[in-house]
Amino acid sequence: MSEQGPGEIQLPVGCRAITGQAFAGLDIAIVASRYNARVVERLLAGAVEELESRGITRDALTIVLVPGAWELPYVCRRLAEVGGHHAVVALGCVVRGETPHFDYVCAEAARGITDAAAATGVPVAFGVVTANTLEQAEARSGGAHGNKGNEAADAAVEMAELMRTLPRRR
Repeated sequence: MSEQGPGEIQLPVGCRAITGQAFAGLDIAIVASRYNARVVERLLAGAVEELESRGITRDALTIVLVPGAWELPYVCRRLAEVGGHHAVVALGCVVRGETPHFDYVCAEAARGITDAAAATGVPVAFGVVTANTLEQAEARSGGAHGNKGNEAADAAVEMAELMRTLPRRR
């Protein structure tokens, strides 16, 4: 990972951390926006590649396509509510235009995706690229700045494993 991504944490002496343990048979849902499809297609390819590298087979993936980033939270929440998925990955791309529309879409997509995870207890990973230009979006979907789809899929698996490791409510 880059210096800006997840890294190793040195714990204070005498402290311990709980981390997720690998589980076989994880089922992951991916919700992908069709808006800015060229970028999202690259995010999706990165996510699937990452999941396969973690031992998750394509038949354990459910991919749902939605019109745009605005619709991502609704479908992520539905998939998390109905059960059967250990995590959900939200993929999309919003590029700034000339109006405040960008700000509303980005803020509500982020809030709604966060709310979906909080309301259901199912990890929902944020793989939505928000960029000022198409070039910035392309750089973050398999270009010079990595692939946010890959990173979101990695986070989804890590959180799914962590949630299965942590104690449950009594």
